[in-house]
Order: sequence, then structure tokens, then C-alpha cells
Amino acid sequence: MTKIILLLITALSMSLSGCSKDNPQSQVGDTNTSEEVKTFAWKMVTAWPKNFPGLGRGPETFARYVEQMSGGRLTVKVYGAGEIVPGFEVFDAVSQGTAQMGHAGAYYWKGKIPAAPIFSAIPFGMNATEMNAWLHYGGGMDLWREIYQPFGVIPFAGGNSGVQMAGWFKQEVTSLEDFKGLNMRIPGLGGEVFRQVGGVPVTLTGGEIFTSLQTGAIDATEWVGPYNDLAFGLHDAANYYYHSGWHEPGTVLEFIVNEEAYKALPADLQAIVDIATRAVNQDMLDEYTARNNNAMQQLITEHQVDVLPLPDDVLEALKQATATVLAEKVADDADFARIYASYKNFYDGVKQYHALSEQAYYENR
Repeated sequence: MTKIILLLITALSMSLSGCSKDNPQSQVGDTNTSEEVKTFAWKMVTAWPKNFPGLGRGPETFARYVEQMSGGRLTVKVYGAGEIVPGFEVFDAVSQGTAQMGHAGAYYWKGKIPAAPIFSAIPFGMNATEMNAWLHYGGGMDLWREIYQPFGVIPFAGGNSGVQMAGWFKQEVTSLEDFKGLNMRIPGLGGEVFRQVGGVPVTLTGGEIFTSLQTGAIDATEWVGPYNDLAFGLHDAANYYYHSGWHEPGTVLEFIVNEEAYKALPADLQAIVDIATRAVNQDMLDEYTARNNNAMQQLITEHQVDVLPLPDDVLEALKQATATVLAEKVADDADFARIYASYKNFYDGVKQYHALSEQAYYENR
């Protein structure tokens, strides 16, 4: 009996040994660790204060999505304006490779790329939904990437504020004469239109606005809308809050990526970057839609802010001035003319459709 038991133990031992040798999956802990997983650590510089509501949280959301979807193979550390570079130097930092990514607004680069503001907002132009449609299904994104390509930068739509407010003013606006000589923080094409009607546009980053308005360095400012304006405390620096946002009817924010850094990623990580930007682009608009109403009610009920419409004659003058500025831009720059032609062709069509759909519904309800 003892001899039989010994023979069985020997046979079992040989069987287990053979299984371990012939079937690598049976070996505990063998997960092909000889091949290292390559990881990438990116920096993202932004034009906004760190973690600022809406604008500043979008980049943080992007970083979280990318790390989760990549299983940690791609991480992105987000820096606020001034932590590595000032807000207006985001484009150069990404172009030069100081950072692999940036988040800002395309209209900040109009001195470098005259057609860039088209990809942020055109006064009295397309809203957020229409801009997204043009960019992703109307050829706009191809044109955007074409004009950024010489700088080694790839743009992606990176969020949208929706229709903005017309801004905060220290004095009441009763007619166009009140704009004459008025110093107002207003960027992009809106700033050029404001100059056309006699105002003095001033370019400031978000972090400079409150102090400039409070000290009288500027007489008025637009920023974004109730959600962001309340966070900056602009109601403590100016008495009058005007609507609607003629200058920025649906402002596109941008992610920009250094082309060399993007091409160094494997295809699946490139796809994750693409998908995460699309997700944040929609998420930011959703957040603004959800938060702006509550913030507006708080401004009115808790801070007794006067919310007023711009006078009709002021809006009409601004509309006429917009046509003048756009005509000048088209005449002065071939890229602007070509891109604006694409924009306007899409706008003319979608405006007609939305008059029958969205606009009609708003009136009906």
C-alpha cells in the first residue's frame, strides 16, 4: 500500500511540473512584465486662474478623463495663468514646447494670426450649438488646424460659455454717446467693434479685471456671465449689469496641443486626447447652462444688481459697426476672407433653420 501511495505522489508531482512548464498561464504572477508600459507626463498651461469655475475646471476635467481612460499611461498636470507663463503667452509656450498643452481662447492670438478670432466668437454671429456644428461638421476644424499648423500647434474645441452678458458698467448706458471714450475690457473682434463706435477696448486677463475695474483703470468690463462674474465679485466694482452678449454669442474655448508631443503618443492615446476634448467641450457648456441661472438670481436677490438691456439704438450701431469691421478684415487678410466665407455660408444656412426651429420654439413656449 505504501508503495502504491508513493507512486501516486510521484505521478502527481510530475503532472504539476509538466503543467507549469507547458502552460505559462499556470505560473502565478507571470504577466509578461519584461515589456515595460511607456508612460507620458504632460503639462498644460492655461489663461485662467487655477480651478476657476467653468473655464478653469474644464482643463482639470480633461486631465482626469485622460488619466482614467489611459489607465495612467498619460497624465496631464494643469497650471493656472502665471504659474509657468502668463495667460497671454499660452500659445507661444505650447508652440515652443515649454508645455505640451494649453487652454485659452483663440481671439487672444489675433496679433499673431488675424483669422484666429473667428474660432472664438463673431459679434452677432453663431451661438454655441451652431459653432460646434460648423467646427465638427461644416469644415471649420480643418480650417482652424490649417492656420495653426505653421506654429506646430493642433487646436481642439475646448468648451463654450454660451451667450455671454454685455458686461459691467460703472455708469448707466442710455445712448451710444455713453460709449465715447469709455475704457472697457473687451477682447477679440468685439473689442474692434467697440472701438469703431468710439470706445477704448482694453485687453486684460481674467485675474486683472476686478482690480482694474475697482480702481478705475477701466470704466467697464465684459467677462463671461453670471456664474463667472459672481465668482470674481464684479458686482462689488460696478453698479450696472447689461445684457445681451452681442459681442460673444457662443464663445468657443480651445485646447491646443504641441504637434510633436501629440505625434509621439501611440494611436490609442491620441484617440483618448481627441475624445476627452470632445467630452469637455460639451461638459463645459452643460455646466454654464446649469450654473448661470442660479448665479443670476443670487446677483439680483442677494446683491441687488441692476440687470438692464442695452438700448436698441446702441445695439443697432454695434451691428452696423460689426459689418464694417468684418469687411475690413476680409479685405486685409486672405486667410480671414477664406475662413469667414466658410463661416458665413454655414451661418446663413443654420440661421434660417434655427429661425424655424429653436427661435420659433422659444417664442412659442
